[in-house]
Amino acid sequence: MGGCPFTNKACIKINHDQSITYGTCSVTSPYGDTIICPNRLYGNNYEILARVGRDAFGYGIPFLMYNQFIEARAIHQECIVALGKNSGREIQVGRSLSMDWVLAYIFEATLIEYVGIEVQSIDITGNYRDAWHAYKNFTPSSNKDLLPSSQHGLNWANVHKRLIPQIIRKSLVYSRSRLVNKGLYFILPEIVYRKFEDILGSDIPLTDAISHDTITVYTYKLGELVPHGCQRDLIQVRMLRFNLEEFSGRFVSGPNLPSGDDLDQAIKRVLGVD
Repeated sequence: MGGCPFTNKACIKINHDQSITYGTCSVTSPYGDTIICPNRLYGNNYEILARVGRDAFGYGIPFLMYNQFIEARAIHQECIVALGKNSGREIQVGRSLSMDWVLAYIFEATLIEYVGIEVQSIDITGNYRDAWHAYKNFTPSSNKDLLPSSQHGLNWANVHKRLIPQIIRKSLVYSRSRLVNKGLYFILPEIVYRKFEDILGSDIPLTDAISHDTITVYTYKLGELVPHGCQRDLIQVRMLRFNLEEFSGRFVSGPNLPSGDDLDQAIKRVLGVD
């Protein structure tokens, strides 16, 4: 009880007083089933990270979690090492900046270069507490009509309040490193990235050239429904690559940014004046 099948560690979806482990990886929404726990993206032994390693550094290089690297560092002339919360530790920079993942390319016991990876899901609003308890206590003789509806929503406001500024800020830090030649990779559910496009527009110019100031986005979705007790597949939907300056510029002056007149009218409506 309380174990995560995707990280083989304790579940991180715990209620506020830490007395109940909910184990909720995804929820339904008007936009489709949505991953709400980043650990849900780490299935198949962190395949999403290994995929980044292949794109950034090439195929055929051993991909190792930190404990594997420590055990086998004398064996491999070159390797890719994942550093993050579940592998060694998260890299902390300054007073408040924590990098989700760093993939380090090691050759002959020397750090040659690295890339950053940010992994995001989406937080909920409201809660699914009553629905969770009802399903937990459900038995074959229970009346399905008495199961309450979940009261959760999705915190889309976090996309522009926290997620986009965080990606810009971290990408800028990576772009200034002498050892970063491939920029920042950003991994998130396809549904969440569509909300990014509502703010930034869906026509940011793409680039095939990868460099220290590029952002590469991988989006994922859950596969088809499966029998009870089985895990749905994690399916890659898109890979997008663009320049940090284009991305940040769209956030500051994107196509959906309200005009000054919109602000004028909103203030007048609150005041009830012309």
